[in-house]
Formats: sequence, structure tokens, C-alpha cells
Amino acid sequence: MSESKVAVVTGASSGIGAATVKALVGEGFTVVATARRKDRLEALAASANGIEIFAADLTHQSDVDALAQFCAGKKVELLVNCAGGAFDSATVLDGDPEIWKKTYDINVIATLRVTKAITPLMKEKGHIVIVSSTAGHRAYENGGSYVAAKFAETSVAHTLRLELNGQPIRITEIAPGMVKTEEFAVNRFGGDASKASKVYEGVGAPLTAEDVAESIRWSVSLPDHFNVDTMVIRPLAQAANHKVHRTQ
Repeated sequence: MSESKVAVVTGASSGIGAATVKALVGEGFTVVATARRKDRLEALAASANGIEIFAADLTHQSDVDALAQFCAGKKVELLVNCAGGAFDSATVLDGDPEIWKKTYDINVIATLRVTKAITPLMKEKGHIVIVSSTAGHRAYENGGSYVAAKFAETSVAHTLRLELNGQPIRITEIAPGMVKTEEFAVNRFGGDASKASKVYEGVGAPLTAEDVAESIRWSVSLPDHFNVDTMVIRPLAQAANHKVHRTQ
């Protein structure tokens, strides 16, 4: 029996990360799901066969090193960097430098840490997926900390593609627009569920975590010579970051 191909998915305890784990298991991968919350990971692992879990805080290098050690010896072919988030809705002039640091650390530096640690494990071929955002392609008001981090994350994907050219490693950036998940907007507004709900008010069908997971699944299922550089996906109601049709 051939050795199972392995995917590593960060941010796997909820939202896009958890949905991606399930989609990749369906595609035949054994998935190493990593995130901080072990209880969430255990629940995810119980939902399907083929999921291994590793609890880690990816802003700590020691945790990332331990994750790499856990994956050593496995046939790692895919890394999906889903870990990230937004943590304020302030203007630049009202921005808290500590929030900006946190946003950059979780979205950009964690992606750097994990990509550095896991890529050397890709022996015969590999695929690195970075889940950025349309915020990494166009700025919008009251999104400075998140926009700056996502522009940086987009640049990581573009730079990797240049630097790894000639090696059998594909680089894909998935850039979603409005996605309704259980935690993203709530975290952005400091736990205020009423403010979070207004983001999606009147929008009949924002994207779901499963929609984004499907874009990832499709991108990594293509032949090895076929690279999806960047895929921008939005709900039909969203023509641009600042242009959303609302029914009320």
C-alpha cells in the first residue's frame, strides 16, 4: 500500500481552516490539523477519519518547531496557511500599535514560520496555499491593520513563487471577499455579536467557510503542471470590498 499523502492545515479549529480539513480528507489526504484550541481539534478529528491533530500557537517558534518534528517522516505534499484574523475596525489614526503587531504576527509571521518549517519536508513535490483576502488586493476604510497584514501575506505568496521557481512546489493564493463564519467578525469587534451581525445584514448569501474550502480543494486537485497563482472569490452581492448589494 502506498504511503498516504499528507496535508498540513493551520487555523484548523474553526471556520475556513476546519472546513478545509474536511474537504482535503475527502480528496484523499491525511490531514494534520493544527490550531491553539485542542478541544476544537479533538472534535474535528472525531468528525471524520484521516485527521491527525497537533495543538500549537503558531506565534511561538518552539510550537512551530514541534509541529515540524511531528510531521517529519510523513509524506507532506500540501501546506494550507489558514491561520489569521482581524482584531479591530479602527481608522489608521486611531489604530493601536499593539493590535497592529498582533494582526501582523498572526497573519504574516505565523505564515512565515510555518512555511519555513514545513516546506523542507516536501521531498518529491509540494503545494503551498496561502489564504489571504481581497483586503490584500485593495484597501478599505477602517481596515488598516488587517489590510496591511493581508497585503504583506499576498506579497509572501508572490515572492515565494519567484524564489521557488524551478522546484516542484506550487504556490497558490486564495483571496476571499465577504465570508460569514462563526468567529471572524465577532473577533474583529471584540466579541460584540450585534456589531458583527451588521457586517452581513441584508446580504442574502455571503460566502461560507465551505465555499472557500472548495476553492482550495479544487486548486490543489489540478495536475502538477497547473498552478493557480491567485484566486479572488466573492459572493455575488459583493462587487468590490466597498460595494455590497444589501436588500435592506
